[in-house]
Amino acid sequence: MASFVEQLTNQNFGNGYELVNGVAMHQQDGDRFQIPHPVLKKHIGAGHFVELRVDSPRFSMHPDAPERCMCSFCNGDASKPVLSHVQPASLVQLPHQSVPSRGWGEDFWAKVVEREGDVLRLIVDNPLYESRLHSISIGDEILCHVDHVLAIHPSHRQQMVLGMNEADLRQLVEWLGTL
Repeated sequence: MASFVEQLTNQNFGNGYELVNGVAMHQQDGDRFQIPHPVLKKHIGAGHFVELRVDSPRFSMHPDAPERCMCSFCNGDASKPVLSHVQPASLVQLPHQSVPSRGWGEDFWAKVVEREGDVLRLIVDNPLYESRLHSISIGDEILCHVDHVLAIHPSHRQQMVLGMNEADLRQLVEWLGTL
């Protein structure tokens, strides 16, 4: 059987959609795009929920849309909107929401099933609005690199901290002091 790295390399989604590299986004946007510190990513394991983003360069904003997003999250450029799921569906049941498919990016939660090095095998845990375009649906198995992780669900914080050694805790405290 192919390694997780090989499977990740061969993983394809519809319409040019790809998982967004959170590390690259953070380097590009700085403090406006926060991601978990590597010491936290080191402790991601089976059963943890992580947030990912899928996006495609094939789609962009509609011509009649405002140039700037006015939401409290970004207040930034609206050339590439992103749909979001605030919680994993298995933790918080939300009513079905009808959102028109427009080819936008989409943040979603997935549950880690297994880890091989820096590659995670996950189960998608949100019904995605853009499924007909990227072909990713709730319950699908996908793979990602830890660099794709945008967030780790807060319900895992205590478990992760308790699993850290002294050096990891020191790194975490130093990083938290910079926020």
